[in-house]
Amino acid sequence: MSKAWNSTLRASKKPLRAKKPWEPKGGMNRPQKSTTSKKKPMSSRGMRGRPVTVEQKRFHDQMASLGCIASLKDGFFDPMVSIHHIDGRTKPNAHWLVLPLSAGNHQHGTGAPGRIAVHPHKGQFEARYGKQMDLLRECIQMLLARGVNVPEAALEAAGMKKENPAAVGTVLGAIQNNRRFE
Repeated sequence: MSKAWNSTLRASKKPLRAKKPWEPKGGMNRPQKSTTSKKKPMSSRGMRGRPVTVEQKRFHDQMASLGCIASLKDGFFDPMVSIHHIDGRTKPNAHWLVLPLSAGNHQHGTGAPGRIAVHPHKGQFEARYGKQMDLLRECIQMLLARGVNVPEAALEAAGMKKENPAAVGTVLGAIQNNRRFE
């Protein structure tokens, strides 16, 4: 049987040489594995925490559709957000306790200058915009006012009960009327 032509199979530019009996299995250029060293765990912030479920990812998308909650409180809409975990990523319900924040309101030194970032200025952030759990409840109320089906687990994690969307509209109006223009 002949192999079909594949553009990735190209002739090697290095001349072939015979393997010497004393060489390791992979040839001279291949480093030997150490049998005495132990594998070190990879340090990556992205891998820490509980895995996110499909329902939680859907909830994060719903939250992101609101735009940055801190920017809304400052009187403008910022659609470019990242999901901020209020209480870490390893605790139970951690992926339900999230806020949509712009880069400048999430991490110090990113995004538009002059923004108050929750990392590392949590106290200043909460003094200006309110407690993070209150912001979460406001976001969920805004979703409910839009007619979005918010998962029960998200409502429970935020300490809320499923409300009538018509009643929530008054809360949304109150949020919009309390915008700060500075």
